[in-house]
Amino acid sequence: MSRQLPLIPGQPTLYPLSGFATIQLTGADRISYLHGQVTCDVTALKPGEQRLGGHCDAKGKMWSDFRLLMLEEALLLVLRRSVLPRTLQELKKFGVFAKTEISEGTQSIAGIAGIGSDEWVSAQFGLTDSGLVSGGMAVRLAPNRWLLVSDDMPTLPEASESEWMGFEIAAGLPHLEAVHQGEYIPQMINLQALGGICFTKGCYMGQETVARAKYRGANNRALFILQGHCSKAIESGETLEIRLGDNWRRSGSVLNVWQEGDALLISAVLPKDTEQDAEFRIKDEEQSALTLQPLPYELID
Repeated sequence: MSRQLPLIPGQPTLYPLSGFATIQLTGADRISYLHGQVTCDVTALKPGEQRLGGHCDAKGKMWSDFRLLMLEEALLLVLRRSVLPRTLQELKKFGVFAKTEISEGTQSIAGIAGIGSDEWVSAQFGLTDSGLVSGGMAVRLAPNRWLLVSDDMPTLPEASESEWMGFEIAAGLPHLEAVHQGEYIPQMINLQALGGICFTKGCYMGQETVARAKYRGANNRALFILQGHCSKAIESGETLEIRLGDNWRRSGSVLNVWQEGDALLISAVLPKDTEQDAEFRIKDEEQSALTLQPLPYELID
C-alpha cells in the first residue's frame, strides 16, 4: 500500500536536487541591482542570511520564485532549473547598466533531512542555524531539514528529489515551473505569507501590481495543499477540477507534485475562497480524488 505522505528518514539522508539551479550575481552593484529587480529586501541581508523572493515582469506576473542566499562576495538565487533560462535572460536585460556580472551558478544543490540531521550539520559545518559553507550556504528549513548549496557535497545515504519535493509541498513552499511563468503574481503562491515580499522598499519590476493586490484586494487566488490519490503520473501544470453538485468545473492548476503509487500530495493555485470541504479531481481522471490540507502558516494578505 502506498504511503500517504513522504516520511522523514531515520538518519541523515542526502537528496540530490538536479531539478534546481542557481543564478549568481557578483560585482560592486550586485546588491543594489538585484534589490531593484525583485520583491524581497536584498539590502537587509548580511552574509550567511537568506530569504524567499520573486522576480516579476512589468505586469507583476512571475518569471520565478527563489531562495536568495547572501554570500561574502556574491548573491545566489536558488530556483527550479526549468525557469532559469528566462529568469537569467530577464535579469541580464538591465544588468548591462550596472557593475554586476550575472550567470548560472556552478554550485551543487541538495537537501539533507532525517533524524539527527541537525547534529550532523553541526558536526560537519559547525552550524546550528543557516550559515556559510564552502562556495555557498547551508539553510535550516525546519528541525532536521536543511538545504545545502555548496562546491562540495557530503557522502550520505541518498534519496530522491521527488521525496524532497514532498517535504516542500507539506511545508507550503512554492516552486514555480516554466509552465507557469508569466501566469501568477507573487501573492498567488503565498510569498507574502512566507516573508518573500517587502511592501516598504523602493521600486522594482511589477511593484504596482503587487502593491495593488495587498492594499486594494486585487488578488483572489492563493496556494493550497491537497492530498489524495490518482493512478496516473501527475505533472506540474495539470488542471484541477472542483465538484459542483453532479458536475465538475476547472478550479486551478497543479504547481508541485509528490506521488508514490496512487498516493498524491500536491500544491495548487486555487481561488482564495475555496471551501475547506471541497472535493477535487485531476481533469480527465474520474477515479482521482483530492481534498484540501491545512497550510502550516497563516495566509495573510
